[in-house]
Formats: sequence, structure tokens, C-alpha cells
Amino acid sequence: MTQSYFQVIAHYHVQPEQLATVLELLARLRTASREEPADLSYDYFQNADDPAHLVILERYTDAEGFTAHREYEHFQMIGIGEIILRLDRRQVDTYPVA
Repeated sequence: MTQSYFQVIAHYHVQPEQLATVLELLARLRTASREEPADLSYDYFQNADDPAHLVILERYTDAEGFTAHREYEHFQMIGIGEIILRLDRRQVDTYPVA
């Protein structure tokens, strides 16, 4: 039997001069996010051809788990308060997986 989950794929295009800072912040955010009850996985990758393009892959038990993630203090402080300010742009796509 296959487990259903909620997949999040985010593309962060970081301001080049902010890349080292964003990578450090993202590592902190990943550590905190992995402690959330609905978090199944949280990983990020740096594009080989464009190091300022980061791809974040997140899996949650369901859409409600992702909604809760966005309300946690660590996401509000690190994600919204620190990382997003250092991006040129971002795209977040979500997929319920049955």
C-alpha cells in the first residue's frame, strides 16, 4: 500500500550576494522543520549550472501539515523574516499525492 502525502516543490532564486547567508538560514530552517509532526521530509539542492537557484523539496502528511508549517515560529522568523527578503523571486508548487 502506498502512503499518500502532500508534496511541495519550491524554487528560490537568491540574490547572488546573499547566497551564503540563505544557505545557512535554509539549513537552520530544515533542521527545525524536520521536527514538525506532519513533516515527512525536507531537503534542498543547489542547481549545478546556477548556484543561486535553490530547489526545496518538502513532504507533509497532508495539506493541513503544510499549512501548519507556514504558521510555525521558525518558518515565520527564518523563512518569511530572513530568507524571502534575500530572494530575487520564488515559485512554490504543491501536489497532493495519493
